[in-house]
This record gives sequence, structure tokens and C-alpha cells, in this order.
Amino acid sequence: QVQLQESGPGLVRPSQTLSLTCMVSGGSITMDTLYWTWIRQFPEKGLEWVGAMRWSGSIYLNPLLGSRISISRDTSKNQVTLQMTSTTLEDTAMYYCAAEDGLGAGISSWGKGTQVTVSL
Repeated sequence: QVQLQESGPGLVRPSQTLSLTCMVSGGSITMDTLYWTWIRQFPEKGLEWVGAMRWSGSIYLNPLLGSRISISRDTSKNQVTLQMTSTTLEDTAMYYCAAEDGLGAGISSWGKGTQVTVSL
């Protein structure tokens, strides 16, 4: 089972670009069948799927977030990166990196999450 560790800046000013990294261990991010998914949880609210990258490099993004988000990877570091531009206070959430065996198939491994606060 893979292990995932998120990292990020913690605090971001509104309109700035947020960059979060998911370091994967125990398996390659190019491993067949796996999807590397970003999910966020708002304070006292439910979860929101942000986007995912397939093991092959294909990217799937939440259309509600529009062109603000992008996902990339560095195979030499075995990590996946989420970038979000034009952040607002409403982007304040706990951000999780997760692995699943197919898009929407269910999460097999979760990271511990990293808190992102967008504030002046």
C-alpha cells in the first residue's frame, strides 16, 4: 500500500497561487491502474473532489473549479503537484492527496492532509 504525504504553504493571500505537493512512497506514481486524487474538505462541510491524475499522466479536473486548477507530476521525485490560481477565502480547506484504483472507484490510501488558509 502506498503512503502519501502532502505539503504546502499553510497560509496564502487572496489572489495568490497555491501550490501543494503530494510525495508518494511505497509505489511509483506511474504504477498501472492508480489515480492520484486531490480532495478538499471545507470547515464544517463535506468533501469536494478537486481533480486527479491517472498513472499514465492523463488529468481530470473538477469543472466547477474551471481553469484555476492544474495538476502536474515529477516522476523523478515521485510526486504530484496541485496548483490553484486566483485563490479566494472560499478556498480555505484541508487538502488531501489520495490514491484510488480507478477514477471514482474509491480511495485506497489517504494522506494526512495539509491545511490551507486563504486570508489577508
